[in-house]
Amino acid sequence: MFLDSLLTRNPELADAAADLHRRGEIPPDTYVMDLDAIEANATLLAAEADRLGLSLWFVVKQLGRNPELIRAIARHIPRYAAIDPPEARTLHAAGAQAGNLGHLVQIPRRALPEMLAWHPETVTVYDLANARAVSQAARELGFVQDVLIRLEGAAGSVYPGQEGGVPLAGLDAFAAEVERLPGVRIAGVTAFPCVLCDPATGAPVATPNFELALKARQALATRGHTDLKLSAPSATSMATLPLLAELGATHGEPGHSLTGTTPLHAHDLTQPEKPAYVYVTEVAHTLADGRPAVYGGGFYPRSGIKTALLPRAGERLRVQGAPAENIDYYRLLDAPAPGADVRVGDTALLAFRTQIFVTRSTVAVVEGLATGAPRLLGLYDAQGRAL
Repeated sequence: MFLDSLLTRNPELADAAADLHRRGEIPPDTYVMDLDAIEANATLLAAEADRLGLSLWFVVKQLGRNPELIRAIARHIPRYAAIDPPEARTLHAAGAQAGNLGHLVQIPRRALPEMLAWHPETVTVYDLANARAVSQAARELGFVQDVLIRLEGAAGSVYPGQEGGVPLAGLDAFAAEVERLPGVRIAGVTAFPCVLCDPATGAPVATPNFELALKARQALATRGHTDLKLSAPSATSMATLPLLAELGATHGEPGHSLTGTTPLHAHDLTQPEKPAYVYVTEVAHTLADGRPAVYGGGFYPRSGIKTALLPRAGERLRVQGAPAENIDYYRLLDAPAPGADVRVGDTALLAFRTQIFVTRSTVAVVEGLATGAPRLLGLYDAQGRAL
């Protein structure tokens, strides 16, 4: 999906990754991350958000929750939105500031005292039971916690496994109950996804959830709430920040834009954010019909993967589809043309959309590509732990 973008915009990363694999410094099934490109992308996003009067909470599930990369991003975007408690702990340990917890996964009750003690800017709540739990934990810690109300998404706009939230029709009744809780204050609303990229063109468009969030914020303002936040996550990038500002959001949540891997970046190679990672594997064996099988472990069902580059052989081969319900021990490539010199052990480079934290992959962090002196900073697992 992003191989053309990578080879056009950041060929140094492709070369360095292939070289690291050839020298045996990284294993197959490794994501090689360009720290300098990620930090440069964070710098661009922070400056544009500031120009537009927006605030940003960064997201790192696509980075393998990597501490080196977290620190680089946080130098420019200090606050994060954590997808779930394990991610929140990694972000906190790396020194970033809590912007929004409970973003997609509610904070388990037993974890609330620990995480509220970090004084997050906001906590997202999906229902009254969670609002009450946050209120009680905050009261015991001696302060009032700001909360965002997660809205139930519009019909057909919610991903399976991400259901929940307060229906717009029930918002007044919900707010009336939360207003009675002594340990929380209604600080705004959020929904997901609020912006998506058109699959055919990559062009960003607001979803019906954005309109729901705007209506919800107005309903809360009518109740007397002031300075209300509206976080509009998904596909936050240089291209969509003006849209967020125009429509009335206060917060964006950049994730894939930090690595130059939103769908728009696959369609438009002129986008400002630079592609910042490549997936490295190798040919494990060849089938009787000539199709190479590469080591898997790091593929993602929604990746949009298309082709693989085998640099030594000079071959670029189509990656064959595989059902999401199967374990990706290997992925098959199309057979090369007769006479092509593809061998077991050959490096294979791929670039596609991923969520590294759900894989078995290794993450390698490199710096110094622009200077011509790349350096491997370290190897990590998909949860950000050093190897």
